[in-house]
Amino acid sequence: MSGNIFLPGPTVGTVTSADGKTLDVPNGWVLLPPGDAALTRRTKAAGDHWVVQEKKGRKVFSKGVWAAAATIDRIRAELEAERSTKSYAKRKAADALRREKAQAEYVEDFFGAVVAFLNFHPTHADLAKQMAKVVTEHATPVGSGTVARTKRIPVEQRAEAAVIAWMRHQTTAYESMTVPRVKGKRREVRRMLAGHSKKLLSQYRRGESAAVECPLQRALAAPATREETK
Repeated sequence: MSGNIFLPGPTVGTVTSADGKTLDVPNGWVLLPPGDAALTRRTKAAGDHWVVQEKKGRKVFSKGVWAAAATIDRIRAELEAERSTKSYAKRKAADALRREKAQAEYVEDFFGAVVAFLNFHPTHADLAKQMAKVVTEHATPVGSGTVARTKRIPVEQRAEAAVIAWMRHQTTAYESMTVPRVKGKRREVRRMLAGHSKKLLSQYRRGESAAVECPLQRALAAPATREETK
């Protein structure tokens, strides 16, 4: 039963199979919690193990891996020995620098994609850069889970989706809306709000003067105000 995937069981030391059956974890096995990717990967490759996952909404969360305690202890000791060497420390430092460089480049590219999507009239060029900066800072951090972190769509589409998502939360009443728990209703509401957001953006693309109490202007002013009060 190596590599089978289960749901958490009803009691400690049990799991639930895909067909709803409750199974006892084999004797001598312990649950390795998520967090150490290398330890988890090597444990799974070492032999029999049970993966425990739980789905919440559209996301699947790891609850750990059940495997023989002796196997986990052995692999953990091997990893600790590897991680104590100078070569490992140098490799980790080099990896960190490479990730930082890649992240900086992605942030720059994403910022440019947002500015391009906004495509504001030259009259509002400064506002476009201000908005792009706010959206980029919100959407691009590693681990943020936003659409900007997905690689399934081009960066241009990520930029558009990130802008619309930011506007939905910052320039509409979405946060305070009560959406009926009807299938497809939330998606319908989001489409409606996206239409309002695009209409607002089109005004700035045409170079029109900002309306009094423009929700976009108000949203962009709010973070600056909070910073000044800190």
